[in-house]
Amino acid sequence: MRWTHALTAAATAAACLVAGPAAAQHGAPADGEWRSYAGDSGSTKYSPLDQITADNFGVLEARWHWRSADTHLVHSTGAGDSLVAADTLFDILQAEEPDLWTGWDGVRQTRTRPSIRALVATPLMVDGVLYLSTPLYQAAAVDARTGETLWVHDPRAYESGMPAIAQWRHRGVAYWENGGDARIVWATGDGFLLAVDARTGIPDPDFGENGRVDLLDGVPRATRGERDILNLLPLSSQSPPLVIRDTVIVGSTINDRTITREATPGFARAYDVRTGRHRWDFHTVPQSGDEFGSDTWLDESWRYSGHTNIWSMMSGDEELGWVYLPIGTPTNDYYGGHRLGDNLFAESIVAVDVETGQRQWHFQTIHHGLWDYDLPAAPNLLDITVDGREIKALAQVSKQGFVYVFDRVTGDPVWPIEERSVATDTDLEGEILSPTQPFPTKPAPFEYQGTSIDDLVDFTPEIRQMAVDAVEGFRLGPLYTPQTLRGTIMRPPVGGGASWSGAAVDPETGYLYVPSFNGHSTIQLTEPEPHEPSTLRYIRRSVSAGPVMPRGLPLWKPPYTRMTAIDMNTGEHAWMIPTGRGDRIRNHPLLRDLDLPPLGGEASRSGPPHPPPPPPPPAPPRGGGVSRSGPLLTKTLLIHALTAGGTDGGPRLVAYDKSTGAEIASIDLPGGALGAPMTYLLDGVQHIALTVGGEVPGLIAFRLPE
Repeated sequence: MRWTHALTAAATAAACLVAGPAAAQHGAPADGEWRSYAGDSGSTKYSPLDQITADNFGVLEARWHWRSADTHLVHSTGAGDSLVAADTLFDILQAEEPDLWTGWDGVRQTRTRPSIRALVATPLMVDGVLYLSTPLYQAAAVDARTGETLWVHDPRAYESGMPAIAQWRHRGVAYWENGGDARIVWATGDGFLLAVDARTGIPDPDFGENGRVDLLDGVPRATRGERDILNLLPLSSQSPPLVIRDTVIVGSTINDRTITREATPGFARAYDVRTGRHRWDFHTVPQSGDEFGSDTWLDESWRYSGHTNIWSMMSGDEELGWVYLPIGTPTNDYYGGHRLGDNLFAESIVAVDVETGQRQWHFQTIHHGLWDYDLPAAPNLLDITVDGREIKALAQVSKQGFVYVFDRVTGDPVWPIEERSVATDTDLEGEILSPTQPFPTKPAPFEYQGTSIDDLVDFTPEIRQMAVDAVEGFRLGPLYTPQTLRGTIMRPPVGGGASWSGAAVDPETGYLYVPSFNGHSTIQLTEPEPHEPSTLRYIRRSVSAGPVMPRGLPLWKPPYTRMTAIDMNTGEHAWMIPTGRGDRIRNHPLLRDLDLPPLGGEASRSGPPHPPPPPPPPAPPRGGGVSRSGPLLTKTLLIHALTAGGTDGGPRLVAYDKSTGAEIASIDLPGGALGAPMTYLLDGVQHIALTVGGEVPGLIAFRLPE
C-alpha cells in the first residue's frame, strides 16, 4: 500500500478549531528583536522594520566587526589553564591521539583537523545581545551595540573526534525564557544538547546533567565513545533546535557516506527545556513491525536502515502546538536495493504534536529516494487566500526545485499533487524503483529539472559542441532518472536547487522568495573492493564524477543562480531574476566578446575568501558541499548576499524591490557571506548583521550613518 498522506482524528479536530480566519505568522517581533533562527518559529525570515529603505540602503555603514571566538581555545593542565591558538591545541590533541580526526572513505585515509572557516550561523538578538554558534560548536554572546564578546561557552566537542558529516559548521542556537530564566540551547558535533544561562554562558545545573543531555541515549546503533566504520561520530548536529511551548525539539546529522547498510536512524527528539527530561521521539524509520509505515520497508529493512534524519531547521505553529519536520534520505542515498519499498518517513514532511510527538499528518515527496534529495530547509508557514478561501498554509521548498504547498492543519495539498510515471530502468542489481513520483501542479518549478542535449550551453556553436562532447557516455534524462553504473547526470545537484537557506515569506503579500542554484551532480557507484568491510552491494565513490567542461566553462544554459518570487495566493510566479551579472563567467576568454544577458552565478556560497581568484573563472560548482546564504525580508526590501559585483568586484549585500526583483542598491562586504542575514532594532536604530568569511571569519553589523 502506498502511503503519501495521512490525517489523524486530532488533526481533524484541530481543523475545526481553527476554521475561522487564519492567524498570521507575523515574522520577527515589531520591537526589533530576532528571537528565532528565521525570525520566528514559522521560518518567515521577515521583519516589519522599515528604517532601511530603497533610498538609504546604499549608504549603510559597518558599525562593528566581531572576529570568531574559535581562534583561541583553553588548554588545561595540572598547572592551570592557558588560552592558546586553536592550532596549538589541535597539535596537542593530535599528538595524543593521531587518528582523532583522520577521515577514511573505505580506501584512503586522510589526516585532517578542525576548521574555523565555516561560520555559517545566523545570530539571534534578544535584549541587546546577539547569540550565535561557531564551527567548533561553541556558543557566544556579543554586545549588539559594540560587537564586544560578552561570554563564550566551549563544550570541547572537537575533542571527541570527527562529526558525522558537514563537519565544523553550525547554523545557530535557540533561545528560551520564562520569568527570570533565560537559556541558550544548541546541540554539538559530538551529540550533546546543551543549555546555558543566556546572561552568563554558564551551563544550567537544572538541565540534564550539568547543563547537557546525551542525544545518543536510546538511539539504535549509536554508542557514546564509538565511531563508525569511516572514523566518524555516530550522530552530530549542524542546525539549531526549535523551542515550542517549553519543549526543545532537535534533529541530527548522520554520516550518509557510510559503506554499510546498517546505520543510525535520525529520530526527531524532544526534551523539556527546563529540566532536559526526554519527552518523546518521532521515529523517522519505524522501529517495530507494528509502527505505521513499517510495511513500506520490505523484508523488514527498517531493522537495520538508518539516516532519514532532520539535518536542517524545523518550523512550528505555536497556536496549534505542532512541529513540522523536513526529513532526509535513508541509508545509502543512491542505492536502495537493501531497503526496497517507499521507505516512510524518508523525504517526507511530517506534522507532529509538540506535547506527545504523535503524527498529525504527513506527505512523502519522494518514494524510495535515490538522489539525495533531502528536504533541505524548514517549511515556511504562511497564511494565504486561494479562490476566496483562507488557508493556514505550509510551503516546503525542495532540492529538486518544487514548492509543496499544504493546509498545515489538515495536510491537504492546496493545489493538486499528481502521481506521475517515471523511469525505472537501471543496471544496478537488486534495485527496484518506484514507478511513480509526486509532482506538484502549482507552483511551477523554480529551478531547471532534468538534463537533455537541449539544456546544454549554446553561447556559440563551438561551446555547444564542447558540451555535447562532455556529456557523451553519461545518462541524461528528466527528473528522477535512475542511477546507473555509467553515471546519471542529476539536475538539480545533490546540493539542491534550494538548499538549507530555504525561502522567505512576506506575511503582508503572501509572496514567497526562493534563491536557487543551477548545477549538476553525477554519482559514481561501484561494487565494494574485496578488502572493504562493506555490507552494501554498491557504494558511492563520488558525487562529482563528471562531466566537466574544458577551460572552466559552464555546462548548462543560464541563469546559474536566480531568485524567484511566487504569489502563494495564486500559485503563480510573479518574477524571476538572475542573481548577479555573472562577470566571473562572462569575462572568460571565450565569452567576453559576446553580448550576453545577466547570467547569475553570484549567489553567496561558502568558498574562497575575498578577493576572488583571477580569471579565467571556474565554472559554477557541479553540486554537493554548497553552502548558500539565505534571503532576508523587511517591510521595505528583499535582501540577499552575492559573491561578486562590489566596487572592486568582490562580495556584496544587495537590496531588491520586492514587487519586481529590480536591484536597488548594494554595499560591499569584507568577505563572502556565510550565514543568512538578519535584522534588529537597537536604541531606535535598525541594523543588519550577517557572518562573513576571511582568514578569521566574523560577524558584521551595518546601520545608517549617525
